[in-house]
Amino acid sequence: MQLLDLPSIWKPDGLLLTQAGHSIGGGRCDVFLSVNKATQRAELFIQGSLVGTYKVSTGAAGTPTPNFDRRPNGRIYDKYSSSKFPGGDYAGLGNMPYAVFISGGFAIHGTPKGNWGRLGTRASHGCVRIHPDNAKIFNKAVRKYGISQSWITIR
Repeated sequence: MQLLDLPSIWKPDGLLLTQAGHSIGGGRCDVFLSVNKATQRAELFIQGSLVGTYKVSTGAAGTPTPNFDRRPNGRIYDKYSSSKFPGGDYAGLGNMPYAVFISGGFAIHGTPKGNWGRLGTRASHGCVRIHPDNAKIFNKAVRKYGISQSWITIR
């Protein structure tokens, strides 16, 4: 599978193409989340439209967030708490609300209020933390369009 190193453009049919003309995962992509570790920002596109740019927290020193270019692995939760890193809660949904897992233990997920001030900085244990309101939008879009129509790039 080709990694997306080049700037990309959206076509009206929802197919994301690189300037070299390669599609994500070889097919249609209705939900695309691009996470930039250098800027600690994520951009969410749904059906070719940018719906939001969000502050995130990726891995702190010693617990880096890997680069990914893939579909979510299928584990999607509204309510989730880490057993490895317990503590905190958001509205009864655990310390990782609206989690969408990428691979293994790595996920995009909301974070409790105590971490909101750290969004925009490297502060996680390797996951991508995002404000729960924004995590909910991403989670619901992945559920609506399906993992086969969703793509996550982290660089």
